[in-house]
Amino acid sequence: MLFTKKKTAMPTADEALPGRQEEMQVPERHFVLDTPLRPPWPHGTETVQLGMGCFWGAERIFWQMDGVYTTAAGYGGGITANPTYEEVCSGRTGHNEIVLVVFDPAMVSFETLLAAFWENHDPTQGMRQGNDVGTQYRSGIYVTTDGQREIAKRSRDRYQELLTGSGYGQISTEVVDAGPFYYAESYHQQYLAKNPNGYCNHGFCQIAYSAPDQR
Repeated sequence: MLFTKKKTAMPTADEALPGRQEEMQVPERHFVLDTPLRPPWPHGTETVQLGMGCFWGAERIFWQMDGVYTTAAGYGGGITANPTYEEVCSGRTGHNEIVLVVFDPAMVSFETLLAAFWENHDPTQGMRQGNDVGTQYRSGIYVTTDGQREIAKRSRDRYQELLTGSGYGQISTEVVDAGPFYYAESYHQQYLAKNPNGYCNHGFCQIAYSAPDQR
């Protein structure tokens, strides 16, 4: 029980692991989309970082969407610089498993990305997602523009109404400005394309999200 409690409590700066200066080495190109995994990004694209449980299945959701230029699995929302997977799993970095999504808003709206985000995990579970327990499995939207922040907050409020009406609890999703994105190890990148039968706990979890123009 004590071990579980430590994994579900955010560490303080004094408790966090020190990390390192060296960045994680990853492939130059996306295994599925054949687009770059690192910036610079094409003119007119935006980025957002999304945490919704294990990043393997979460990343696949977004690389399949029209208008998404590239995706990457990584760590964010924490303290430790350039953490490893083992360090994140220890609960001593404060990081979340997140997916970097680079998208063209002229082809896919931010609201459409959020619909996929809400519908494919349970945002009411706190520091866990299903059987996966720890700070790295929390729900989070890490925005990069003022517009994204406002849309995300309104979206969270709207989905809360739908969940409440269906008997679900309070959304625990954090909506905060994106900090540094630390790439996960190479084997995590596009994991389910390389391992089609690999672990995935994502799917339509609760009820449909209704965008404003659909209500």
